[in-house]
Amino acid sequence: MKNIALILCYDGTNYHGWQTQKNGVTIQQTLTEAINQILKCNTYVSGVGRTDAGVHARKYVANFKANSTIPLERLPLAINAVLPDDITVLNAIEVDENFDARFNCTKKEYAYYIYSSKINDPFLSKRAYRTTYPLDIHKMNEGAKFFVGTHDFAAVRSVGTPVKSTVRTIFHCQAEYVENYNFVMQDTKLIRIKVCGDGFLYNMVRAISGTLMYVGSGKLKPEQIKEILQSCDRASAGPTLPANGLYMNRLWYDNTDELKPYKLDV
Repeated sequence: MKNIALILCYDGTNYHGWQTQKNGVTIQQTLTEAINQILKCNTYVSGVGRTDAGVHARKYVANFKANSTIPLERLPLAINAVLPDDITVLNAIEVDENFDARFNCTKKEYAYYIYSSKINDPFLSKRAYRTTYPLDIHKMNEGAKFFVGTHDFAAVRSVGTPVKSTVRTIFHCQAEYVENYNFVMQDTKLIRIKVCGDGFLYNMVRAISGTLMYVGSGKLKPEQIKEILQSCDRASAGPTLPANGLYMNRLWYDNTDELKPYKLDV
C-alpha cells in the first residue's frame, strides 16, 4: 500500500468547496471518484484544508493510500484524463506512510484579488472582486502590519465551525500590484492581498481583505485595525468579501523531504 501525495490546482467556481457533502459537487468528491476509477480502488482522499464554495487553489496538496502500479510520473496524466478541465493534478509523489496533507502542513498562504473600476472586467468576474472606488495600496499596507503576529482574530471571522480558540498567528500580510495583467480598462490595477498564517478561522482572510479594502478606500484608518482586533467585535471590521477572489496560494511542508523539490513554498 502506497501513500501518495498529489499537488493540484483548481478553479472552484463550479464547486461547493473542497469537502464532500450531500447537497453539491465538491473538489474532494470529484478527485476521489477520478482516483478510484483509474486505480480500481475505494480510497479516502485527505486534503490540506477546507476551501469554501467558489474558492480557488493555485497550489493544493492531498494524499491517499492505494496499491497503484501506475508509475508516479504518469499518474497525474491518468487522473487528469478523467477529471474535468477546472481541476488539474500537477504532480504525484510517494510519501511516508504517516504523512497527512492536512496535519503535516506548517503554514498556509491565501491570496485575495481585488481591483477598482467602474467598468467590469469580464475576464475577472469569477476570479477577483471589483470595487467602484479607488484604493490606496500604501494605506492598505500600513493597515496590514497590524494583522501580523499572534492575536485574537474574532473580529475578522464569520460564525461557522465551532473552534476552541480564535487566536491565530499571522506571519505576513501585505498588498501588492499584480504586474503584466492586461485590463479591459488600461488604467486599472489588480491588487493581490497575501495573508500567511499557521491556521485560519472561517472567512478570516475574506474579512481581513474586506477590512483592508475599507482602509484603502478611506472608510477606516490604518491604525484602527489594532482597535478592531482588540474589540473582538465583528461589526467593527470591514465586510466579508465574496469567495470568487480568494485563492489558496502557497503551502509549507518544512519536515517533509519528499515535497521539498516541488517548491510549494515559493
